[in-house]
Amino acid sequence: MSKTLSIVLGQHGQVQDLRSGDVQVDGFKLAFTEVERMPDVYRAMARSQPYDVCEMAPTAYLMARAGGAPITALPLPMTRRFRHGGVKRLRHSVVRQPKDLEGRAIGLRTYSVTAAVWTRGVYADEYGLDPDKVTWLTQEEENVASFSLPANVRCVGKQASFATMLRDGQIDAVFAGLAGGAQELEDELVEVVDDAALAERKWYERTGIYPLHGLIVVRNDVLAANPHLPMALFEAFSAAKDHYLARVRSGAADGAEDRRYLKLATLVGDPLPYGINENLASFDALIRYAHRQKLIDSAPALNEVVLDPRQVLTQKVQA
Repeated sequence: MSKTLSIVLGQHGQVQDLRSGDVQVDGFKLAFTEVERMPDVYRAMARSQPYDVCEMAPTAYLMARAGGAPITALPLPMTRRFRHGGVKRLRHSVVRQPKDLEGRAIGLRTYSVTAAVWTRGVYADEYGLDPDKVTWLTQEEENVASFSLPANVRCVGKQASFATMLRDGQIDAVFAGLAGGAQELEDELVEVVDDAALAERKWYERTGIYPLHGLIVVRNDVLAANPHLPMALFEAFSAAKDHYLARVRSGAADGAEDRRYLKLATLVGDPLPYGINENLASFDALIRYAHRQKLIDSAPALNEVVLDPRQVLTQKVQA
């Protein structure tokens, strides 16, 4: 008889067949919980671990794990997006490049949101920005309750409108999408980095870093009770992803996100690579950025925080 696992995943094409049941996890039944906002799930998983298996923002995971949360990540990144772009300024702004943001303010959902961790890292490495010289204005509480905001970060609350703050000159740039938002000004906004797509391509070709924005994590007690679960999940997620990418290549999946991954494949090959070795440069960069930005006190070895299912028999999981 199959064991039932509670699970929360975002609405991604690569997990569609897991949701429908067309792909099964060997020995397990997945009981999906649908949520309105994935960021709320990341916060819950960081604080109380209510689900057996869950998609989680990787920075929230690293911070929660450092704080003792009994969860372990598998190398199953759920979404990929380069982060040279995604920070917007008003067209008439004096800001013309990331370095110009020093001494100025940026709006974003939370300081530790993974999109911002990637962007701060890229802006520091590629454009010489010192993130400590930027004021970061946030709207929501951080996922890890014990995290103390740095001196240059201030939470202005959900009632604050980044669009109004941009117009009034209280902030000089804002993260787009779920990481921030000022959609009502969309026609008046432009990217801080000109031709971000070209910059991202050159950066990837030079570094091999392909930013990841979601990881599958499992509660440690569940792993300890089911030693074959990591491989079962890895194989099922991989099969579902292969089915999805076949639909993308054939045109059967033709939404905006599907077309985005089809385009990314011309640069990176597999647009949704799973596994530690397949994502080594990206994992290492994210850990380095999170440590440099003082989100975690020390930079852990990758095998201490991500469990490779293909080597699960040689690794211990502490319940």
